[in-house]
Amino acid sequence: MTTTADIFNQAHEKVGTVELPAGLFGARWAPRTVHQVVTAFMANQRNVVAHAKGRSEVAGGGKKPWKQKHTGRARHGSRRSPLWRGGGVTHGPLTSRDFSKKVNGGMKRAALRAVLSKKMKDGEIMILDTLALPAAKTKTVAGLIRNFGANSTLFVSAKPAPALARASRNIGKVDAISAADLHAYVCVAHRTLLVEKHALEVLKKRLGK
Repeated sequence: MTTTADIFNQAHEKVGTVELPAGLFGARWAPRTVHQVVTAFMANQRNVVAHAKGRSEVAGGGKKPWKQKHTGRARHGSRRSPLWRGGGVTHGPLTSRDFSKKVNGGMKRAALRAVLSKKMKDGEIMILDTLALPAAKTKTVAGLIRNFGANSTLFVSAKPAPALARASRNIGKVDAISAADLHAYVCVAHRTLLVEKHALEVLKKRLGK
C-alpha cells in the first residue's frame, strides 16, 4: 500500500505530495527497542566528573604518626588512612567509572524507523520543500516555527546546514540536524519534526529500505 504525505513551503502552504518509503514510516512501534537505544545514547553522553581521592592520592602521610608501641594510643601507620580527617576516601566516586553502553547498528536503525513511523502516524512530521533560509537569522527561524504552530521543533535537512543551526540555536527547544546524523534520541526529544523533502532519500539509504 502506497502512502503519501503533503509537501509544504515555509509559509505552511501545500505545494505538492510525496510518496513515503514504507520502510521508513511503516514500521511497528517498538517501545523496548527505542527505550534501550535512547538510554544507551544518554549513558554514552554522560561526563563523569565526581572523583574522591583514595589513600594513595592524598598528600602527606609519609611519616608514621607515632611509634608503634608504648604510647597508649591505637596503632597508625599513615595519616592517609580513611580513619583520619583529611585521609583518603573509601569506595568514593571515581572518574574512571564507565557508564557507556553498546548498542549494535541494527538496533539503532530499528529504533529510528519505529520513532519516525510513530511520529508520522501521530501527525508530528511535516515535509518541507526546502529548509534553505532567505536570511540566516533567528527571527527568520522563529517565523518559520510560528507558521507551523510548532514549539519543540527539530529541523532535518538533507545536507548539513550550519546557517540553519546557527539561526536556531538561540531558540529554546529548537535544533537542527542533517539526515545523515539523525538518531532516535533527538527525535524523541522534540515534539515536531520538519523534514526537508530530499532528506527522505538520505534516510532511505541510511536505513536500508
